[in-house]
Amino acid sequence: MYTVHSMFAAAADATAHRPFLCVPARSDRPYFPEGIEFTYGDIAFGVDQLRTRYSEAGYGHGHRVCLLLENRPDLIVHWLALNAIGVSVVPINPAYRSAEIEYLLSHAEPVLVVTLHGQRQLEAAVERIGGEIAVLRVDGGDLGRSIAQIPSALRKPPRDDVPTSMSEAALLYTSGTTAQPKGCILTNEYFIVTGRWYLSRGGEATYHVGMERLYSPLPLFHMAGLACTFMAMVLSGGCLILPERFNPRYAWSDIVSCRATVLHYLGVIVAALLGQPETEDERRHALRFSLGVGANPDLRARARARFGIAFIEGWGMTETGRSPFNTTEPRHLELNSIGRSEACFEMKVVDAEDDRVPNGVVGELCVRHSAATPRKGFFSGYLKNPDATEAAWRNGWFHTGDSAWQHDDGAVIFVDRLKHLIRRSGENISAAEVEGVLLSFPLVRQAAVVPAHDPVREEEVAAFVVVDGEADRSAATASEVFRHCAARIAPYKLPAWIKFVDELPMTSTNKIQKHQLLEPKRDPETYPGMLDFRADKTAAIKTANQ
Repeated sequence: MYTVHSMFAAAADATAHRPFLCVPARSDRPYFPEGIEFTYGDIAFGVDQLRTRYSEAGYGHGHRVCLLLENRPDLIVHWLALNAIGVSVVPINPAYRSAEIEYLLSHAEPVLVVTLHGQRQLEAAVERIGGEIAVLRVDGGDLGRSIAQIPSALRKPPRDDVPTSMSEAALLYTSGTTAQPKGCILTNEYFIVTGRWYLSRGGEATYHVGMERLYSPLPLFHMAGLACTFMAMVLSGGCLILPERFNPRYAWSDIVSCRATVLHYLGVIVAALLGQPETEDERRHALRFSLGVGANPDLRARARARFGIAFIEGWGMTETGRSPFNTTEPRHLELNSIGRSEACFEMKVVDAEDDRVPNGVVGELCVRHSAATPRKGFFSGYLKNPDATEAAWRNGWFHTGDSAWQHDDGAVIFVDRLKHLIRRSGENISAAEVEGVLLSFPLVRQAAVVPAHDPVREEEVAAFVVVDGEADRSAATASEVFRHCAARIAPYKLPAWIKFVDELPMTSTNKIQKHQLLEPKRDPETYPGMLDFRADKTAAIKTANQ
């Protein structure tokens, strides 16, 4: 059987004694506070026990089970046990509120929810839904060994056939920032192909079988945590280092004490590490490289110089699984290069009519496996939304909703989410580009750029900035930030509004919830603390046009 569990079982049979999961120590954590390391054999034993008990309780192929187990090793044990009998898992974001969980349960229609004790938001959602959803409450710190009884499956009986590579293995909901996330149906093939692809990038990102220890501070309800990093370690006989969540204060001590050799990053992680005071651990680590997405060229260059390893940028979505990475020369490190089109993952950039645009012209990034089998290895579709699935796959290519352009030598350069482009007086402005310039100012730790309503120009550029704790948040500091930008980007891209904030609203996958920063049609002047730089911007534009 070509399944996630069969891949793990093969690795456990071959290397039962090797370390598989490492949990860093954290004294204030309710589970494994002193830290712990499990071998492949340890996890296999727990999986086999749970597998039998789930099967005896009536669960099997065709069922879905929701898991609200945070980022604990128990989630992995339950997933592998359920996958072995053909059950698809639906990991729940622990930050979800009751209404969000209620939507997910109604949409996914699970037969069981496995949850930690005391999850009030989930309990409220289950109570409101009613119906036949069984609930299994667990401690979440013993690999399921203390479970007294698994409640019987209450809904439809399982299918009587054997799970295959094309059986649904998980249903992951797009995190994004929208109110109604879409459920992505992911097969066993998706997970295995994604893990193998992640391992095969080569160059500075070369993995060694049986030797890597991957520090992955990513949530397991996110495809990067569940498909990329987890599956890569299963398929290579490596060890996954699993902190509860990313914390920049502890990251380097975790990396050193757990002997990590690879780090998976998000852009916000790189920025947070650079924002920490220098420590001895950041120089005596054993990391060889870091893979990730969302770090601009300036961040990557600063991180490489300070921490002594390559930060290799890529791109990815839940829908695509496989993620291209910038490992092939020429790499254009000064740009947001995400790699090149290649066999089994073709990329092109198109206009609104789906025609390929010339090199150097920004358009929408589209991807596929190949002309013969465009969807191979991708998600199987959006649950209960075939129209959205087919719209995304129009003309045989998956339309990513991201803007990019292609270099003359074939390198694909990521620009931004199409919905994050700001349309000002007919010009498209990339929020990511302006954010990158803001982040290059020494006092700026985080930045988010969003469109502000403008009655004349349609939209204007508004910047929300988090600065060093000791920095002055005055109009004078904002003017310094503005002048810094003016020396580096075209005047029409400059922030017309700047606001200093204590923090940016984030999802649990470390994405900025930009929709919470500004209401679409609200006048920016009505926001307390918003500083108006429209006159300065107009003056800069006039000077440039003289």
